[in-house]
Amino acid sequence: MSQVIICYFSGMFVRKKKNDSGKICVQVIDKSNGKYKVLHTVGSSYNEDDISSFVKEARSWIKQYSGTIELDFSNEDQLIHNVLENIRKHELIGLDLLLGRIFDEIGFDKIDDPLFKQLVIYRLAYPKSKLKTTQYLRRYQQIDWSEDQVYRYLDKLYHGQKEHVQQISFNHTKKIFGNEISVVFYDVTTLYFEIDKEDDLRKTGFSKEGKHQNPQIVLGLLVSKEGYPLAYEIFEGNKFEGHTMLPVIDAFKKKFDLDQLVIVADSGLLSNQNIEELVSKGYEFILGARIKNEKKHVQDKILSLKLKNGQSQVVEKMGLKLIITHSDSRAKKDRANREKGLGRLEKHLSKGKLTKASINNRGYNKYLRLDGEIKVTIDYTKFDLDSKWDGLKGYLTNAKMSKNEIIENYQHLWQIEKAFRISKTDLKIRPIYHRLKKRIEAHICIAFASYKVYKELERQLKIRKAEISAETAIEIAKTIFQLELESPKSKSRIKKLLIIDEEQRYLADLFNF
Repeated sequence: MSQVIICYFSGMFVRKKKNDSGKICVQVIDKSNGKYKVLHTVGSSYNEDDISSFVKEARSWIKQYSGTIELDFSNEDQLIHNVLENIRKHELIGLDLLLGRIFDEIGFDKIDDPLFKQLVIYRLAYPKSKLKTTQYLRRYQQIDWSEDQVYRYLDKLYHGQKEHVQQISFNHTKKIFGNEISVVFYDVTTLYFEIDKEDDLRKTGFSKEGKHQNPQIVLGLLVSKEGYPLAYEIFEGNKFEGHTMLPVIDAFKKKFDLDQLVIVADSGLLSNQNIEELVSKGYEFILGARIKNEKKHVQDKILSLKLKNGQSQVVEKMGLKLIITHSDSRAKKDRANREKGLGRLEKHLSKGKLTKASINNRGYNKYLRLDGEIKVTIDYTKFDLDSKWDGLKGYLTNAKMSKNEIIENYQHLWQIEKAFRISKTDLKIRPIYHRLKKRIEAHICIAFASYKVYKELERQLKIRKAEISAETAIEIAKTIFQLELESPKSKSRIKKLLIIDEEQRYLADLFNF
């Protein structure tokens, strides 16, 4: 069998083909797209000398395009072995092609530090400790960062780049919404640490994760509609969440020179002090109302509305609007939660776990009462009376919007709950292995940027009408590798993207890899 010339860059090789007349035709063939295509016909002859001359001419023709290597197809096993022997690099490339490109499109590439990009991408793909991240980078991309280098970079991020990261995120989000952001959503969560001793930042307090015995920090997050992150701040673990909102919003408004903002927050941020400050500073707001805690005359007015499914009414309250809505699906959920809470109380009562100390207004403990001096019982009348509130929801506001616009905007608040959920599960924002405040803040900054990349990926998938989620896209990207081979003669490097299965091809076609 004759020898052929293969060019790895374009899939070209020389073919000697016998025609019906018996002549040997010498051609340059391309197989780069999986199909054979004649690129150049040199000539045909019966004469061996002519044929040899044609082969040399074909080789020269190919060399005009790229470096080549001569392989003998008479021994395919040896040919494959020769190719494999020249592999010089095998790296995970899918994450950079997908997440790296989105990172750049957002504008985070303006942070002139390659380690920032790697930490953000790997927080999405392999959310582990910084030590594990360095191991993954070494294993999958042959990038060698030491743990000390990572810690030094965290210090740099905190001191010089944190504000720039938030500015880039804000600019990109503002562009998505037609250069206008007027409604923002605020909420807080807690992140606990598996340590025994408190310090100036990590303190015990009310934990949203039920870890009241663990020192924690309070994280305040501001997002736009659809959940795009805008700003964040961390506070001492014993900070009352109602006291975190105004500092974050004031700083955000000043930093980005915004004239007017409508603040949306849930009932946990509702306090007379917050309302007074919001009004005095000229903010419009939509806050979840605690309608069961209103004064009796307001409660009577709410219940007298007799609202049906989908109906809503406005009740005036001290110059503000208290909008009341009713939903059958919410009523069903409220009823199920009450019955579940009652069942839990009955179970504890039967086991003798409830005492006088259990009688308080926390959750469904409000149904407990003390009979005589020592006997704790359940007040079923109080349980039944509570049913009249099933399905009702209130919104306290001064916003210059229609009633329906106010309700619709508040319903976007679930996006911030999703942001916290993704941060705690997909991004595994905790456990946090840092002690110093500056490094804890830098860690949160990386998680913030990672979540921004995640949301942009989600948006682009939606624009492309993709049939996969952001999580699935990331999982597929983690399977796409690239080979780098060295040409034995020219010593030039040849890269080959390995797109093997249908999932990889689907993602590659979506984002034009």
